[in-house]
Amino acid sequence: MGQEIADSHFKPEDFQDFSRRLANETRLLEQWFTEGDIPQSDHVGGFELEAWLLDRQARPKSVNQELLRLLQDPLVVPELARFNLELNGSPQPLQGAALSRLADELAVTWAKCNQAAKRFDTRLAMIGILPTVVEQDLTTDNMSSMQRYQALDEQLARLRGGGALEMDIAGRERLSFRHEDVMLESATTSFQVHLKVNAESAGRFYNAAKILSAPMVALSANSPYLFGYELWDETRIPLFEQAIKVGDTDLTKRVTLGIGYVDSILDCFRANRDRYPVLLPQLMDEPERQLAHLRLHNGTVWRWNRPLIGFDQNDVPHIRIEHRVIPAGPTVTDSIANAAFFYGAVCALAGWSVSPESRLPYPRAKANFYQAARWGINADLQWLDQESGSVRDLCRHRLLPLAREGLGSLGIDPGEIEYWLGVISGRLENSQNGAVWQRMWVRRHGQDMAGLTEAYLINQESGRPVHQWDV
Repeated sequence: MGQEIADSHFKPEDFQDFSRRLANETRLLEQWFTEGDIPQSDHVGGFELEAWLLDRQARPKSVNQELLRLLQDPLVVPELARFNLELNGSPQPLQGAALSRLADELAVTWAKCNQAAKRFDTRLAMIGILPTVVEQDLTTDNMSSMQRYQALDEQLARLRGGGALEMDIAGRERLSFRHEDVMLESATTSFQVHLKVNAESAGRFYNAAKILSAPMVALSANSPYLFGYELWDETRIPLFEQAIKVGDTDLTKRVTLGIGYVDSILDCFRANRDRYPVLLPQLMDEPERQLAHLRLHNGTVWRWNRPLIGFDQNDVPHIRIEHRVIPAGPTVTDSIANAAFFYGAVCALAGWSVSPESRLPYPRAKANFYQAARWGINADLQWLDQESGSVRDLCRHRLLPLAREGLGSLGIDPGEIEYWLGVISGRLENSQNGAVWQRMWVRRHGQDMAGLTEAYLINQESGRPVHQWDV
């Protein structure tokens, strides 16, 4: 959930001063766009993978601090809960064998973490929502020790008036309960895909990413169970949205697909300034051009597609789109295949002379997203120009060709394209992603969440993509 801060206790004047600096930095960013001060760049890809730490009973184990001290790896960092880790990938120019380079690095980091975890009688799992997690695991006793997390919990409670969160997820079954703190978010682990884009076309990429959010979450769904209840295929979507809830309208939601398409990526940063109260008013001494306050505030608005401002080693700014709808897992291969599909399809859509957002009204794109999260690979969606049909038909006949085209235009090797998109094609052919496999296992073996998790881990460790798993 982002960068560390120095203190979790704030005074009223901290909020006022932070808001002033945020406004100044937003104006500076607007100036950079107007004057063309963010240089053109090639497309670069990267990722963040959130993982679970498990004990021998396949239950969450809160040892990330000990494991991180042993690893001493800058690519592996803490997450909100002490039973989670975040594994990062080195940015790769999207050409040649970039996808395999991303996969190879993730496989090496994953193996290194698993090997180190054995010292603590622990193993790693990549799965959207861990089937064995229970609400009693999701308390501040298991919160990582970073100041940022404590401050977020306090400030989110303040914005909702100090009351408990009222959770209500209606899926195949219905789960309603109350919870007191931000730790529910730690149950929602994801594979976040990053794409560096040019500033002047960033709005087009952002809109295309929103359109693709529905088929992406449908293809990759891997979170059908929470506390033993069978809910959405990607239950992580409503769980995260409700876990950070501070209001009842789309204008106040901090985890959101948004309220529309954008004319410019600047629209998001203006909305951050105008619509979202400051949560972490940490005052920093960096030069204004580092946009430190703008970037910190942006990290407290969890859009499913989030624009990011970064700086390279030479202090040159750039824009990235962070696509956040994909759950963790089931395997390294599945994860990179999901990234490949997204990179190719989003680059193709964003490059059309007639924008796809002009051919799909935003309310329909938004409805698609929640329909896809609920029903996964078996969802029916509406596509451009009022075309409608199943996710499988849409992906086979429209999006896979687009993804091939987009990856080819980036300069990805033909063999790479066929291999990684072949994983997606296999998933479509037998209609099996992580959520489908989990539900099939339970249908056959019963409501044994520990048994489900053990079977999942055996398949995960085999390295075979999920469409090849049996039950």
